[in-house]
Amino acid sequence: MTSTSLSDWLAYLEQLHPSAIDMGLDRSRQVAQQLGLTRPAPRVITVTGTNGKGSTCAFVAALLQAQGLKVGVYSSPHLIRYNERVKVQGVEATDLELCDAFAAVEAARGDVTLTYFEMGTLAAFWLFEQARLDAVVLEVGLGGRLDAVNLVDADFALVTSIGVDHAEYLGNTRESVAFEKAGIFRAGCPALCGDPEPPEPLLAKARELGCPLLMRGRDFDLSIGKDSWDWRGVAHGEQVELRGLPLLDLPMQNAALALQAFALLVFGRQIGLAVELPVDGQVRVVPGDATLS
Repeated sequence: MTSTSLSDWLAYLEQLHPSAIDMGLDRSRQVAQQLGLTRPAPRVITVTGTNGKGSTCAFVAALLQAQGLKVGVYSSPHLIRYNERVKVQGVEATDLELCDAFAAVEAARGDVTLTYFEMGTLAAFWLFEQARLDAVVLEVGLGGRLDAVNLVDADFALVTSIGVDHAEYLGNTRESVAFEKAGIFRAGCPALCGDPEPPEPLLAKARELGCPLLMRGRDFDLSIGKDSWDWRGVAHGEQVELRGLPLLDLPMQNAALALQAFALLVFGRQIGLAVELPVDGQVRVVPGDATLS
């Protein structure tokens, strides 16, 4: 397959694998090794959860960009056009960039069949490595443990919420779903949970891997007033607070989760927290004068 038409590539991807969803990492890992893909950036933040993944990813990325970091975001599904799935510094990948990435993955895969999502994930990783980023924020497509995004070890694993969804793949209980989502945890790396009552399998996985587990309601939380909201959390064993933050037109519990991840990354630095949410739905953070204290 050789084409400079993104629509041609997407049509090709749709028929490349016999099923739209085929859980497992072996095929994607094999192709990633052929491509020489290791880590798309020095810092990797992976986000899973039943709801709120997209807004959490956008908020984390906006906060990191406000600190001068070069950040990539991979998310799904897209709302209008495929390009929305891959962004660097908030700018969507161009058709040509995506076509080049798909061509690179296609050349490397040989006889290995990949799903639409797996091809897209590997293409995003390829683009991120070319971009020489400081950090990437990756949104899990389905579950976590066997999702193609989980090829990359997360330095920070975020779980937004845990509910029963995609039962045919993840099981029909919160416990089974929690087990799958905890699959993005890595030994010794922080795990953050926005669900205040996570099922035992998630807690057990954190204990097994020695992950510092931060939970909303216990380690970090928020309080919402009429015109603003306050956040409290932890960083490097210390209590930190931010007060008088502007209210956002997105689920505030996801903003609290994103801020906790951000606090671990940039504790002690001056931070900008004037947040804009324009009509295109993209979170932007502009320079401010707040400091974690």
